[in-house]
Amino acid sequence: MKLNLEKLYHILNEKVDQGHMNYVVPDLWNAWNYTGEELRRLPSQELLVNPFSFYATLIKEVYLDLADKRKNYTKSLSQINAINNDFHWLMESVIYSTHIRTSASWDHDRSYSLDISNFDEVKETGTFVKMLAYLPTLKRMGINAIYLLPITKYSTLHKKGELGSPYAVKSFFDIDEGLKESLTGDESTVEEEFKAFVEACHILDMRVIIDVIPRTNAINSDFIKEHPEWFYWIKADKTNDYHSPHVEAIGETTAPKEKFMETIFNDRNVKKHLAMFDVNPQEKNQELFNVLRQKDNYLELIKDEMNLVVAPAFSDWINDPQPPWSDVTFFRFYFDHPEVSQKYIDKSQAPYILYDSIKTNLYPGKKPNKDLFNMIQSVIPYFQTEFGIDGARIDMGHALPSELLDMIMNSAREIDPDFGFIAEELDPSHFERAYEKNYNAVVGNGFWMEPRYTEQKLREYLFTSQKFKLPMFASAETHDTPRIASRKDGRGYARMITVMNMFTPKMIPFINSGQEVYEVQPMNLGLDATEEDLYHLDTNDLFYKKLALFDKFAIHYLNQDRWELYDHLKGIVDLRKEWLNSIMSKKHFIPLNGHNPNTIEYAFVKENKGLIIVANISDGLVEHNFTIKPLREAIQKIDHQGQVLYSTFELPRAYHELYNEDIYVHLRSFELKIIEI
Repeated sequence: MKLNLEKLYHILNEKVDQGHMNYVVPDLWNAWNYTGEELRRLPSQELLVNPFSFYATLIKEVYLDLADKRKNYTKSLSQINAINNDFHWLMESVIYSTHIRTSASWDHDRSYSLDISNFDEVKETGTFVKMLAYLPTLKRMGINAIYLLPITKYSTLHKKGELGSPYAVKSFFDIDEGLKESLTGDESTVEEEFKAFVEACHILDMRVIIDVIPRTNAINSDFIKEHPEWFYWIKADKTNDYHSPHVEAIGETTAPKEKFMETIFNDRNVKKHLAMFDVNPQEKNQELFNVLRQKDNYLELIKDEMNLVVAPAFSDWINDPQPPWSDVTFFRFYFDHPEVSQKYIDKSQAPYILYDSIKTNLYPGKKPNKDLFNMIQSVIPYFQTEFGIDGARIDMGHALPSELLDMIMNSAREIDPDFGFIAEELDPSHFERAYEKNYNAVVGNGFWMEPRYTEQKLREYLFTSQKFKLPMFASAETHDTPRIASRKDGRGYARMITVMNMFTPKMIPFINSGQEVYEVQPMNLGLDATEEDLYHLDTNDLFYKKLALFDKFAIHYLNQDRWELYDHLKGIVDLRKEWLNSIMSKKHFIPLNGHNPNTIEYAFVKENKGLIIVANISDGLVEHNFTIKPLREAIQKIDHQGQVLYSTFELPRAYHELYNEDIYVHLRSFELKIIEI
């Protein structure tokens, strides 16, 4: 079957003679060893290349030459390979989270600016085509699943930052044109280039997971014109007063439990809030609405002539201090008010956004918006049939109507029974619910637990992971949190935890784009962050105070030691594969509860072998004895021999420091050792 990659190759290859321009890429994009005649390594360690030759050669040598011509790589990897594992593929995944606009950005002409179109009319923000050059680097690090932050068309109305948030989705079915490669001109579409990207991932045996945002949509969503009844509306002259109403009798940032409903609706601030809402413009004046929506600026006209605007979203927690989310709104999933709240509300009350109507999973109405349900149900099947994706993370899935969530999952699994669903559940007390909803994995709270190693939260995190039915991400950071390299102990701890996460019990290793090169600037300040996290870069850095989720930003791929984690992870890929079944099995995990608060030690068993993971979680030297009696009993073998298979600071060697039921370790600052006995 002809691949989209083939078309892309021919487009680029035919333009090689046009490639004499000032175009550089970071050396990390060349782990696949491009050797073009024009290649020059600059003092900056960037590579000067002919871009057409560089990407054409990449596609030919790395992807097309490796592809099996009998396979259809636009299907999911499970469908391509007819995979039938004992456990779901997410259990064996190492996930790399990427924001394509950021991860594949570079100042190609070295003008000290990141341009949408530079002097050579070349796009410097990220594209699917440029990301192809980084996939071989990730593959060698053991990555086998690419998780894409939203790639669909998004809004720039009331935008955050320079470019706007990809989570302000305008359309579920249109790929963001900003991810289209300028080098291919008009000869290919962004959809074709995304198809080529998925094909490339599948050729490398890497899965593709997308972010789906079904609870919210852009404040100027493309769906408004045809379906104004799918949204909530407020009087335009009240917009300056619009925010999450403060309920005086309830504390700060409180969950919206049913017991609070009477208090909420009797509150004077809530009554003022409810009075701001109005019916949708079609219901208010259908004739006028039909005239106005024919205009390009129909939302502005509705505001001016009908005094109506779409209501911005806000947090579903009572008295959350966050301001309204000015670029997005909530979908209206029910045509009636939440059943639990109807006794507190006047029958003439217009549809409203409040804690009860946001949490439709807990407080549904009786009149579901079936057309909206059906549209959202069709999103993932569209990406499956058109592009061959393998999985999806459901943003705010916990706030969806249960009926709709079931529809989403069932329709995807009718196409691909092995399709993977990830729940955006951060609280372990909700993991059981995610399991009952048929998710395959949860995000979890690693981003909060792992950085708090001095408080013994890392130990707690590792030693309790086995009790949950679903695996969670082993993640030291996400696109919403501070960077692990920017926290206390910086690169030392970042290196150790990134490697350790490859051997965390019943967890899915998760690497956030930039983590592998010790990026310090966060992508967002959404979770566990403060305003101080804006200032990790030098004031003369091009991206000082920038946030990649909203601004033009390129990962600091030229960071000192940028190849360090690449080398460390590349060295343990085969070891992880060898021990994967034990890592993911509760019965093969053995906590080794050492008495030293500065170390963590545990083990896995299989047959007559044991694998000991021991780490120094301090910045000082540790000389430490701890018992391995439970491990000796598990492998039931008298003659024990030890071998260091990995260490942060030394090469593999025989390990002789085994004494009856104890083992002795000498660990430098943030050193990790993996010892097989």
